[in-house]
Parts: sequence; C-alpha cells; structure tokens
Amino acid sequence: MSFLKNIFKGGEQPVRSYADFWTWFQKNEKAFFRVVKEKRDIHKDFFDKLSPKLNELKDGFYFSTGIFDEHTVKLVLTADGAIKNIPFVEELVKAAPQINGWKFTALKPALDITNVYIKMGGYKFADENIHFYANTSNEFPDEIDITVLHDDLTQKNKDTIINGIYIFLDNFIGELNFATTIDNVNVIGKSEAEKELVPIAKLKDFLKWREKEFIEKYEGIRHNTQNDTYSGLEATLNSGNPVVAIINTDLLNWDSKASHPWIMSVEIKYGGTANNGMPDDKTYQLLDDIEKDILRELKDFDGYLNIGRQTAENTRDIYFACRDFRKPSIVAYSIVQKYSGQVDITYDVYKDKYWQSFERFR
Repeated sequence: MSFLKNIFKGGEQPVRSYADFWTWFQKNEKAFFRVVKEKRDIHKDFFDKLSPKLNELKDGFYFSTGIFDEHTVKLVLTADGAIKNIPFVEELVKAAPQINGWKFTALKPALDITNVYIKMGGYKFADENIHFYANTSNEFPDEIDITVLHDDLTQKNKDTIINGIYIFLDNFIGELNFATTIDNVNVIGKSEAEKELVPIAKLKDFLKWREKEFIEKYEGIRHNTQNDTYSGLEATLNSGNPVVAIINTDLLNWDSKASHPWIMSVEIKYGGTANNGMPDDKTYQLLDDIEKDILRELKDFDGYLNIGRQTAENTRDIYFACRDFRKPSIVAYSIVQKYSGQVDITYDVYKDKYWQSFERFR
C-alpha cells in the first residue's frame, strides 16, 4: 500500500475538459497570483506550469499576464491569430469560474490609440508615424484591403517594420477584429504612397463602417443545395496517379459567394499504396462515413455549403464555404478526435470571400 501511495502522492489528474483545467487552476491560483504581483520569475513559476496543462486540453492556446489593478491580476488567453483556435479560447474563458483577484479575458482586447505604443528593433510604432488608406477593387468589391504606411520603412528594415505593424494592429483593433475583418494588409514606406494618407486612429471607424455595410448587403442570404448540379472531374498528376474531384458547379457560379466568406478544408490521409493512391472499398466507406458526420453537423440552410471533395495520392480533401468560422472549427476538431487512430485528419479554417481557393475547379 505504501508503494501505491508513493506513486500517486502529489500526482495531478490529466486535464480533459474546461472544468478540469479550471479545477487545476483554482488549486494553484494563489501561488500564481503572488508570482505576478511580486514580479517573480513569471515564466518559471507560472507559465511553465500553465502551458503543459493547456496543451493537455488542446494545442493552440497562448497567454499573457500582468497587473490589472491594485487587487487584480489579469490572464489573457489568446489564439495568436489562428482562426480555427479562436472558438476554443472563447469557450475556455466562458467556462472560467469567478476567482477573487483574477480577471480572465478571451483574446487580446482592442486598446485606445493613446495606449498603443510599441518599440521593437529600435523602431517606434505609434499613431504619429503610422497611417493607412483603403484599396478598392471592381473584381472583389467586398474585400477589405488596406495599405499601412510607416514613416521609417526602408528595404533594409522592411521585415522588422512589417512585423511591428502587425503587432501594433493586433493590439490597436484587437485580436478578433484583426484576424477576422481585414482581408489584405500591405505595408509600405511613406514615400511609396499612392493615395491620401489617413491617420491610423481612424482605422477602427473605417472597419466598423465596412463591416456594417457587408452585413447589411448579405444578411439573410442562403443557398439550398438540394437541386444543385455536381460535376465529376478527373485528371492525371505528374506521378501518373489519378486525381478525382466531385464539385458543386452551381455553387462555383453563385453570385453571392461573399455571403459565405469562411472556408473549411478537411484533409484526410489514408494508408496503403494500392489503387494508384485511390481508396479501397473499406477505406472508401470510412471516408464516406467521415463526410456524412460532417454534413450532419454543417447543413446548407444553416449557412454551411459543401463545395465538394478531391481524392488523390492517398488523400481526401473536403471543402465547405461557411457564414461563420466558429462552428466549423469546433465540428472539424471533434471529427479529428472521433477518428483518431483510424486515419490522419487535419483541417484549416480561413477567410476567402470570393472562393479564390477553388478557381482550379472552374
């Protein structure tokens, strides 16, 4: 009996749920609070303990901490700009209990322009030396495309300035807005400007106006795929193996693509070298079951459109265009968990208002 006690003495239960994580955090929060308040070795005494527990829950969690006020320490949990991880950060913080002395925040919040000041690589990033202007396109009118200018940018320091601009924007407009509202950002020097410069302080108002305009334009638009036309496409790769795709061609010709700006791509790698990279009967059934599971969760009338699939070189890719990014991210992760050990599944969720990812199928 004493041997068993020694094994489990001081042992911690693995984190398998949000509740497990917060139970663990509550057991340690007083020690973590002192580490931050007394400005001790935060990495060693806080972050090095926090990080493994978050990784047990799921990879893709990042964090920062600091003093919120005299009696409160803040912990900001972030996805570091990864769209597919944002819903999990939000859910984790939503599940947080009230803990005296702690303030938990999901994603880096937007700051007032007077509070955003960054020094990096010897350069300053602040409202007085950063400007922007909007770019317009007749071909892609709904895209939010901006050019950001920094007074000190040169060819020599371009990488440092671009990195600093991204950090500045992430803090100024907030992590969620930076990750989801802007489609394209181009960073240049002031001498390269082609339009009238706008103070960076006005960027938030510009984004709010464009987002409101976009929502009003596409609000309520849905597409019923029940009677759509699907085309089978075949080609031969350089390896000599076939590639086969089944694509909803009516969707590819739809004139309201931007109403479903989020693309979910699920990649399934299956084993075996027979059939020139095509699945055998057993594997085909498994791939079909996985796709049906996704379709049960993501329905067209709810705003999730199955564009089609492609199969080649022992890989099946499944594509959806979606009105939002949160539910597809959660569904795809649950599929990865469900079929773990049977096939290797990865997924991505990204913004592509005009579905340019699928031009190769047209």
